[in-house]
Amino acid sequence: MGDRLTQLQEAVDELAQQFAACIHYIISHHDLEKLDSSDEIREVKDPIQASIVDPHSAESFQNNLKELAQDLIMREQQIEMLISVLPGLENSEEDQNKAIRELEEELKVAEQQRTDAIGEKKEVLQKLDEVIRSVRRPR
Repeated sequence: MGDRLTQLQEAVDELAQQFAACIHYIISHHDLEKLDSSDEIREVKDPIQASIVDPHSAESFQNNLKELAQDLIMREQQIEMLISVLPGLENSEEDQNKAIRELEEELKVAEQQRTDAIGEKKEVLQKLDEVIRSVRRPR
């Protein structure tokens, strides 16, 4: 599982895909109705174009729209939850800069400790090498 920003990006991408799928469903399965008395519903003779719109029954279409809307709402709530747990939302820019400076100081101390440990390791290895070289085999 990725970090929080990666999870948020994936959730937003999935929401965009859900929006596209919802629009495709609506375009493909809406009922052909006149919006105005002057509108006409054309008869499509090409079977490929006729299959583009496959109307579902009004009840089925409305139920499916409701389910799609619920899925969108759940995804949006997931995104809201991911946003709410992002670090730093409750801190001002000044507080965040202060925290960064403190972390930089801690990093400097840790780097110095690492450097000291490397130096100590070299000394110990040198002493160990001297001890090993001074040991003679029994005759």
